[in-house]
Amino acid sequence: MTTLSDFLDLSQSSFKCAALSIAFNPIFWNIVARAEYRKHYLTRIFGNPYYGCYFLAIAIFALGIVRDHVYQLALEDQPYYAPVHQPILGGVLFAVGSVLVLSSMYALGVTGTYLGDYFGILMDAPVTGFPFNVTGSPMYWGSTLNFLGVALYKGKVAGILLTAEVFILYWFALQWEDPFTAEIYAKRERERAKAKQGGKSQ
Repeated sequence: MTTLSDFLDLSQSSFKCAALSIAFNPIFWNIVARAEYRKHYLTRIFGNPYYGCYFLAIAIFALGIVRDHVYQLALEDQPYYAPVHQPILGGVLFAVGSVLVLSSMYALGVTGTYLGDYFGILMDAPVTGFPFNVTGSPMYWGSTLNFLGVALYKGKVAGILLTAEVFILYWFALQWEDPFTAEIYAKRERERAKAKQGGKSQ
């Protein structure tokens, strides 16, 4: 009779480290970005909002590499489970996820990808072409597909569980980030409208 331990080992320290790393990253960048928006800590430290944003970009990118490495190590320590070993499907999901992530980075650029709007570096207009005509958050959902693809490719139930964590955390992050970002751009439009009215009254 199949038991839980046959396909999932929650006692592994690598699994716990992966879960913590997955949780830490979005919490970290949301806290740092909001602190920057309100107090401009990184801008003051680096003397320029662009340099501050580049620093945060490097930090987020490095944390992502660490997270992905820890995730891979965690899966190596987990039992293999044949029913979820779907290498073709896993490969397709990983490829689709990678296209979403890379194309969104190309469309947004460094500052658009790595929270430049919190530094006051705003885009002229929202990006509406691919991949944003597929999903409003291609970075997050593409990354989620990458996690799931690796889990299925390796046949690891633990990877599916960690992918669920990624999905939940990104979903909550969007509930927090999207309204805040929308307000940043709405504030800019209000300021532009006010300046335009002021110019007409002169």
